[in-house]
Amino acid sequence: MKRAVILAGGKGTRLKPYTLALPKPLVPINQKPILEIIINQLINNGFGYITIAVNHMADIIKAFFGDGSKWGIKIDYSIEKKPLSTMGPLRIIKDLPENFLIMNGDVLTDLDYSKFYNWHIKNKNLFTISSFLREHIDDYGILEIDKSKKLINFKEKPKSTYNVSMGIYMANKDILSYIPQNKFFGFDHLMDKLIKENQSIKVKTHSGYWLDIGRPEDYSRACDDLSKIIK
Repeated sequence: MKRAVILAGGKGTRLKPYTLALPKPLVPINQKPILEIIINQLINNGFGYITIAVNHMADIIKAFFGDGSKWGIKIDYSIEKKPLSTMGPLRIIKDLPENFLIMNGDVLTDLDYSKFYNWHIKNKNLFTISSFLREHIDDYGILEIDKSKKLINFKEKPKSTYNVSMGIYMANKDILSYIPQNKFFGFDHLMDKLIKENQSIKVKTHSGYWLDIGRPEDYSRACDDLSKIIK
């Protein structure tokens, strides 16, 4: 059975005022909470068991999703007694399988989760990051000068591209040995450890749609874009 861990413990501070009365995963996007949209996507990609890692307003999230029977899927919860960031909650989940999906509970994407899951297993990766090519246009003209302060080049609002993490990962259970027990431990901390240990971290770039719903303007865009993503 494909297993997923959804990280839904944050306070959604950047998304105020929408998160004043509701936890961020339950903020509705065109009638449905973002977390319900994600769960339906995972079901359609063959996932049968989801653990939701909760902290802030945990009781509201648990009351809404229950045991998952409404959606025909098994749902349980990992309760953080204190904020543990993105990777810390994994250490308090006792029954994780050999390989499992990890994702933030505020991501709108058309990623094929099943293909991502299978690619990770086929390549026997320790950790796989789903990435997105983000384009950035600088607001300023860039002056390049030499040691004598002579202008040697000028770029008018240059464009750069970066591979950014989508907040969606596949992991082998062996990563748990790198995560401390009951401590605040984020994705950045885990990456630092794995890189220093020269462990295999693979990146699979997604060329479709992705939006991290972090700010009010992202939320508005998600409402406009949802019908393009969910058919």
